[in-house]
Amino acid sequence: MPMSGPSTRPPPGAGNQPFEPSAPMPTLPAALRWLPFLFGAGAVFWLVQLTQFAAIVAAPAGRDQLQQAVAQSGVKGDVSTLIVVEVAIVFFLVGAAACLHATAYFGLRARRPWGWVAALIVAAAWCLILLGIPVLWVLIKSSTRRAYGIP
Repeated sequence: MPMSGPSTRPPPGAGNQPFEPSAPMPTLPAALRWLPFLFGAGAVFWLVQLTQFAAIVAAPAGRDQLQQAVAQSGVKGDVSTLIVVEVAIVFFLVGAAACLHATAYFGLRARRPWGWVAALIVAAAWCLILLGIPVLWVLIKSSTRRAYGIP
């Protein structure tokens, strides 16, 4: 490892820190402290939805109820295959939503740029039902981007 000059610091010994301490992160503005918890609540919401759907699918009465609902809607053909495909799609989408919310929560708590990106993706998805528009506006503001290290 090439050195540009002699080090003024003695080598680390017992009780010394081997590296220079990192600079402290600036404090997060008070208006942004609630942001990670919003995404944490979203992760809990999607995990509860996933658990409830898993309980319906796991119970024989729940599966019968799903088959009756699909049959009453007028679907012709193999109903059980359709239900398996539907269950797989729902598990994937709800699991992905929970993972994205959790990624946004942990990333925003750690003040990392990837947390901001995950939060932006989640807020854009919530914009489909108009709920995410205010959160998306807060995330796109330049002061929020600077707080999370995004230029």
